[in-house]
Amino acid sequence: MDDDVWLRTPRLVLRGWRDADREPFAQLNADPEVMAHFPAVLTRAESDTRADRIEADLAEHGFGLWALEVAATGAFIGFAGLNPARFPAHFTPAVEVGWRLARHAWGYGYATEAARAAVAFGFDRCGTEEIVSFTSRTNVRSQAVMRRLGMRCDSADDFDHPQLPAGHRLTPHVLYRLSADDV
Repeated sequence: MDDDVWLRTPRLVLRGWRDADREPFAQLNADPEVMAHFPAVLTRAESDTRADRIEADLAEHGFGLWALEVAATGAFIGFAGLNPARFPAHFTPAVEVGWRLARHAWGYGYATEAARAAVAFGFDRCGTEEIVSFTSRTNVRSQAVMRRLGMRCDSADDFDHPQLPAGHRLTPHVLYRLSADDV
């Protein structure tokens, strides 16, 4: 197994980041449809800064948002994994499962498959007791992935994301939770 491979699923490889990932990562971060539930698309410099942060988190925490590739082709399609939630909210500190895929990779179940592997890693290898996921109230595609993972949403957990301005269309967020006892 390659040194940078952390997890494998039947169709995917979750691995460390490579320099060659930066260009396709910047392309997906510049896609308005991919970034529809984020405040803005990212420039190449902003995308590279995000990749730097992701790599630093992997090194610091022993888990993170891994580069995601299709095993059969080696094609980079985005990221998936675990991320420490750093902002102040009623449920933080927390470990979040998250993903972002290039549009051409949508509709194949890759987000669910990769997130399921990341959740198992969090519970089995990191000893995490709870994993959360959150998104804007309007992001129904990601909420569907959260439900497929067995995560539960309680409207009492809904929150306004503190890193977004009051009144912004994306500020209202939903929170999904999954306990190690539930899997």
